[in-house]
Parts: sequence; structure tokens; C-alpha cells
Amino acid sequence: MLDVFTLFLFNIIVYNIPLLYGTTGEIMIEKSGSLNLGVEGTMAIGAVVGYLAGAKTNSLFVACIVSFIAAGLVGLLFSFLTVTLQANQNVTGLTITTFGVAFYYFIGNALSNSKGGWPMFSGAEESATKAFYEQSQALHIPVLSDIPFFGKALFSHGILVYVAILIAILMSVYFKKTVPGLKLRAIGENPAAADSLGVNVTLYKYLHIIIGSGIMGIGGLYMGLNMGGTFEGSNCWINGYGWISIALVIFANWSPAKAILGTFIFGFFNTLRVQNAALAYAFPNALGWLTKIPSHFFSALPFIITLIVLIASSLSKKKKSGEPQAIGRNYYREDR
Repeated sequence: MLDVFTLFLFNIIVYNIPLLYGTTGEIMIEKSGSLNLGVEGTMAIGAVVGYLAGAKTNSLFVACIVSFIAAGLVGLLFSFLTVTLQANQNVTGLTITTFGVAFYYFIGNALSNSKGGWPMFSGAEESATKAFYEQSQALHIPVLSDIPFFGKALFSHGILVYVAILIAILMSVYFKKTVPGLKLRAIGENPAAADSLGVNVTLYKYLHIIIGSGIMGIGGLYMGLNMGGTFEGSNCWINGYGWISIALVIFANWSPAKAILGTFIFGFFNTLRVQNAALAYAFPNALGWLTKIPSHFFSALPFIITLIVLIASSLSKKKKSGEPQAIGRNYYREDR
């Protein structure tokens, strides 16, 4: 029975990590005062481009770098349209999502139909033989991985899991303890005031939108390695995680540290979708009722929770909300 719980906790982390990448990347962007609804598309582009680079070079490091750059270029496009050309941020973000997902399917379908050059896309088994895929798999951490119950659940994951947590922690410190981080928060609250104090608002927005988008791209790559591994099928690897990440920003109150807990909760509901039957059979008296719930409900549950979070946040009036006051509004320097 403990093995069931260990596997359940292990899978919660597996499912929540791409959300953590998407959420922390979006938090960085929103802290600059921009609202990017293109998380889904950005993650999709980072996933497919990074995966191709990793498969070609057999290097997880190269895959991550290329994924970051590809998604960062999407962020550069968003910055140019919304910061320089003052385009509507909502429309621009939605357009990026549409383009990114379409780009994923265009490349994926082409490779799936290819007869040569990319044998790893013919099935998950052949994909798993690729060196870069194996580099993303679980690491054995001396002592910690051998701890009963918690060792397997918490300390037997791939390097990208620990990188995501590290990014969230470092980002939290960056916002609160560094001068550039404080300047960024000032821009998100009142760009005109920050500009009057000599802060280069445009430069800060560009840099942080690009970096935040790059972080999202690595999350997309993680999903390709751990939840997809093949272009076959009609579902995009990202599969709605970008939209959930946007809601999690609100749930975490724009705090990267709280995002770790928030994504863990959403990972819990996602894992129920996969392991509800195993829990029911392992604990028939306490959890047997799980088998009576339609499986489609568990598939919809993360999105239902997302909807509840959005409704609750719109109705509540938090005095200590971390929401940047200038979020979603284009800054016209001439109006200062």
C-alpha cells in the first residue's frame, strides 16, 4: 500500500513541474506589467523545437538551450508587438497561442509522416533509446534517494524537476532582494514613476518577457520528454497546461515560491485522473468510491479547479494582492 502512495506522490511532482515552469515564466512577465495569454503556444514552440534539437544532438543540455531560445524569440515577438508597437496584449497573446499550437502540429505531422531521418518519432519505445531522452530520466541522489517512502517520491526525479524548483526559489529572491528585481516590480506597479527615476522601462520589459518566455519553453520540452515522447496522436503535448499556468499565477498570488505549492495542488488533481483506480483498489474501504466517479470527470477536474480559482479571484478583494497594478496596460511614455 505504501508503494501506491509513493507512486502517487511521485506522479504528482511529474505532473506539476511543467505547470511550475509555465507559472514562474508568466509571473516574471506579469511582474513587468505585461499580460501574456500566449503561454500555451510559447510552451508548444519550445517543446517541439527543443525536442528536435535534442534528438539531433543527443544532448539534453542543447535541447534546453534551444528550447529556451526558441520560446525566448516568441517572447521577443510579443515584446515588439506590445511594448514597441503598443498592440493589444490580450489579442497578441491569443494569437501567439494559436500560432504556437499550429506550429507544433505542422512540424509534428510532417515528422510523423516522414519515412526516414527521424525514427524516434515512430513510437515511444524507439524514442526512449535516444541518449538525450535518457539524460532527462530519474537521477539517484546518494542518501536522499534511499530514504524509505519519501526517497522515491521526492528525490528520484530528472534534473529538469530540480531546475524548475530552483528557478522558482531564485526568482522569488530576485524579486525581493535584488535591485533589478525591485525595479521590475516598480515597473509593474507604476511604469511612469519608475521611468521618472531613470529606469529603462522598455529594456526591462523586453528582457523579462524574453526570459519568462524562455522558461516556459523549457516546461514545454519537459512535457515532450516525460508526457509525450512522440508526435503521434491528435493531442498537443501541452494539452491545456499553458492555460492552467495562467490561472496558477493568480492562485499563487504572483509569488514564485507559492507557485511551488500551487502547482503541487494542481498536480494532485491531475494525478487522480491516472491513479484513481489504483488508490481505490489499494484502499477499498476509504477510497473505493473513486471507481464510481466517471473517468472523464478526473480529466476535466484540473480545468474545473482552474475555473473555480478564476471566479474566486474575481470575487475576492485581497488587500495584500501581489497583482501588479499596471498589468495589461500599455505604457505610453508621452503620457507621463
